[in-house]
Amino acid sequence: MGRFLDESDFMMVEEGFTTRDLLENLLLEVSQMGDRDAFFLADLGDVVKKHLRFLKVLPRVKPFYAVKCNGSKGVVQTLAELGTGFSCTSKAEIALVQSTGVPPDKIICTGPCKPVSQIKYAAGCGVQLMTFDNEVELGKVARSHPRARMILQLASDNSRSSTCLSMKFGATLKSCRHLMETAKDMSVEIVGVSFHVRSGSIDPQTFTQSIADARLVFEMGTELGYKMHFLDIGGGFPGTEVSKARFEETAAVINSALDFYFPEGCGVEVIAELGRYYVTSAFTLAVSIATKKEVSLDQPGSDDEDSGSRKSFMYYVNDGVYGSFSHIIFDNVCPIPILHKKPSPDHPMYSSSLWGPTGDDLDRITDGLELPELQSGDWMMFENMGAYSISASSTFRISQQPQINYAMSRVAWKAVQLLQGKLLQPEEEERESICTPLSCGWEMTDTLCVAPVFAPASIT
Repeated sequence: MGRFLDESDFMMVEEGFTTRDLLENLLLEVSQMGDRDAFFLADLGDVVKKHLRFLKVLPRVKPFYAVKCNGSKGVVQTLAELGTGFSCTSKAEIALVQSTGVPPDKIICTGPCKPVSQIKYAAGCGVQLMTFDNEVELGKVARSHPRARMILQLASDNSRSSTCLSMKFGATLKSCRHLMETAKDMSVEIVGVSFHVRSGSIDPQTFTQSIADARLVFEMGTELGYKMHFLDIGGGFPGTEVSKARFEETAAVINSALDFYFPEGCGVEVIAELGRYYVTSAFTLAVSIATKKEVSLDQPGSDDEDSGSRKSFMYYVNDGVYGSFSHIIFDNVCPIPILHKKPSPDHPMYSSSLWGPTGDDLDRITDGLELPELQSGDWMMFENMGAYSISASSTFRISQQPQINYAMSRVAWKAVQLLQGKLLQPEEEERESICTPLSCGWEMTDTLCVAPVFAPASIT
């Protein structure tokens, strides 16, 4: 039995039965009940696989999970069972993590601009690690949480990132000495440095420069009498299988930079804050068509210029950008649906768009699709829906929060137990021929991969 996670918390996928089969069963079940509400299928085994891969590729870096990316209970329980720490940006996130049983010394209160109420809440919960990048934050912490251990957040060069927020968060190198001197005057302890290379960065060398900058700040801290021993390299790691090679390339760059600027044995603990990396590919969202509207080619609002098409369609589904598709706004993505009912090759295709259930013109999921004519009640799947689709959802929604159905393969559960040393130990004479729990887990990593939930229909 796990301390944080138990078999009763998810559906066990036995050998020979994939998550694709499980999703088919769920669709059949809800259809028979006449239930057409949107729902998630969350493959917790995919989260386990990502964890094993991270430990193998970045062995010196301890993973912390960024709860803001996906605050679902099953994900938090799984990662707590795997021994990760947690990065929290609000009182609700701290409460969620601690309700799972995670101790306060494995929680970081991040975000350099925290309300005083959040600082006091963290203090009351025993959470001491928190980030800052400005004098005002130091003053609030000095008054409200004098036992806090602060981490100075540096700005990184995210000019090539798709979500560049350096202008909003992070202190410049020029301002670091002044901030550290101010903290010294306020009797605020500084224990480390953090930075964040935002998601979508296409240049792994950004990590090298940021780690080099952190080394300079460590030296400033030593000159001022601080005993700094904590480096947070942030996130920015991709979460889809197609970007696995880019992740491994980035990891190689990080390892080299750490070996040069923070060599092993230097006494510095290195962590990373992982969000998308853990959850993006683990979640598949199923939505159904609530209604549709045929749009004539000569009707205002139709952009179809293909004279060969006779009509186009607007489909309204039971989730939207004010719900599980909120990442469309954050990440400027264009989600591609996978049809449950695959059309025949000679089926005519029509220009189509997908819309959420609200009356807001901004509640548009995607357009420019070529789809067969669909009917009310038909199902669509969206893969890679784990990041910023749960916790970031607004309360402004017509339908309820989609139910999350958790699943994990038997081999993934075995890997979790191996990592925690919860499988029966072999006899003494057999132990020399048995691999260590971590190496067993690494060997399982590729086994944990499953086929795509559905083969895409003909969509362009």
